[in-house]
Amino acid sequence: MPSLDGATEWLNTPPLTAEGLRGRVVAVDFWTYTCINWLRTAPYVRAWHEAYGDAGAVVLGVHTPEFSFEAAIGNVRRAVEDLEVRYPVAVDSGYAIWTAFTNMYWPALYVVDVEGSIRFTHFGEGAYAESEHVIRQLLAEAGRGDALPPPVTVEAHGIEIGANWAKLGSAENYLGAERTDNFASPERAAVGTPCRYTVPARLAPNDWALAGLWTVQPDAVQLQEPGGTVAVRFRGRDVNLVLAPPPDGSRADFVVRLDGRRVGGDSGDDVDDDGGGTLVEPRLYQLIRQRGPITDRTFEISFHNPGVRAFAFTFG
Repeated sequence: MPSLDGATEWLNTPPLTAEGLRGRVVAVDFWTYTCINWLRTAPYVRAWHEAYGDAGAVVLGVHTPEFSFEAAIGNVRRAVEDLEVRYPVAVDSGYAIWTAFTNMYWPALYVVDVEGSIRFTHFGEGAYAESEHVIRQLLAEAGRGDALPPPVTVEAHGIEIGANWAKLGSAENYLGAERTDNFASPERAAVGTPCRYTVPARLAPNDWALAGLWTVQPDAVQLQEPGGTVAVRFRGRDVNLVLAPPPDGSRADFVVRLDGRRVGGDSGDDVDDDGGGTLVEPRLYQLIRQRGPITDRTFEISFHNPGVRAFAFTFG
């Protein structure tokens, strides 16, 4: 197990070391709080912490930020509280632990035996039963088999519910210039310069576009005047978007539409039936959860306040 010395801060625990964890089975979970793929694993990780702590296992979350605001310790503390993360968390804002593990993914699970050897890895969602089986097997090898509870039963809620993979036809897409695909506004994107954009009359599947005065940044798009819109043509049950309120910390109102109409019962957790919502902190916002048949649809979000930033769409 690589060193944990690069942690910039520790939450829910005094500082831990790889050497000090010898004798325990350790499930090291790399995460970042806006990542939908990690959020959908979170109920299982929490359950393993609750089920196997008394038997000698330690769940260790390593929070390594993807977006710059995820490096702010206040934002990480709030996420740990809001997401009910009760196990130890190493804050890895400098990517030191990430680098020590030569990790490349969110989420990533490394299960370490009592001798400190990594015995199992899994990247991304899924393999929950297999991962738990390894934890149980390593505890049994360490002589803790008599202390094991039954395998966990997990019931996810809200944004943590797994994707509808059979109907999902849209992949994650970043909006910043460095990693975006399928930008469809007819105006050429001007990175770092405010520019007025328009949404074409028709969007092809998985195309996205801007309307209004926006600045395209390397990792996001930032609205320069009230009334700007982001639109995307998608196929999926859910629409999620990583958003941040204006830099001055003020709240920012928005409204969403599906195919130009109010969302009604298809609203996500962060939207009312009329499509309204408010940005209060930088995080992932669940904007749509469809209750009916899944088809290609056009999603739009319009903002009443300048200064908001949009980072990445994810779907479910």
